[in-house]
Amino acid sequence: MQEATKQNKLLNYALMLSIITVGYNAIEGIISVWFGMTDDTLALLGFGVDSFVEIISGFGIAHMILRMRYTKVETHDAFERQALRITGFSFYLLTAGLVTGAIINVFQNNHPETTVVGIIISSISILTMWWLMRAKKQVGRKLNSDAITADANCTKTCFYLSVLLLASSGLYEIFQIGWIDAAGSLGIAWFAFSEGRESFQKAKSEDLSCCCGGDCHT
Repeated sequence: MQEATKQNKLLNYALMLSIITVGYNAIEGIISVWFGMTDDTLALLGFGVDSFVEIISGFGIAHMILRMRYTKVETHDAFERQALRITGFSFYLLTAGLVTGAIINVFQNNHPETTVVGIIISSISILTMWWLMRAKKQVGRKLNSDAITADANCTKTCFYLSVLLLASSGLYEIFQIGWIDAAGSLGIAWFAFSEGRESFQKAKSEDLSCCCGGDCHT
């Protein structure tokens, strides 16, 4: 009985972390897309759209944690697989849009007015994703859950994405060279493509510890 109570507390904590992830990505996405369009920074815009796609994946994770309250979860159910397919397709669309936008911006010599917002958002995101990543890994280890640990690895990918945005935004603000923002958006496109591929692999796989963004649970 005591063990069951402890497990329920851990699952509630895991669910809370999932809800925080969804909520944070929603706020981050809105702000990033708005300022990405306002300041003409493709890297920030792509980062914001990526945050919205992560919300779809987040709903699938929350659904899975709710299932874990009642039964042992060994594979993705139909809802989670569909969420993964939609996530994968969305990431591929984002990849195509960012690559196209980067090419157009380079040839037309378009450049952001400022990338200060990108620096601020990415800095906050780095701290948030670092905390979420560590918390998810801890609860995943305590629950002996490959799925929650794999979700922590996906959060690590978001952490790397934030570092990339900080680097491109910071370098542009220093040197004011337009192709730096385009290069940052291409980096985000690479992450988006990798996440899309992993989403489709997860949708097909029976292994909940499937790699995410090239980072595997061992």
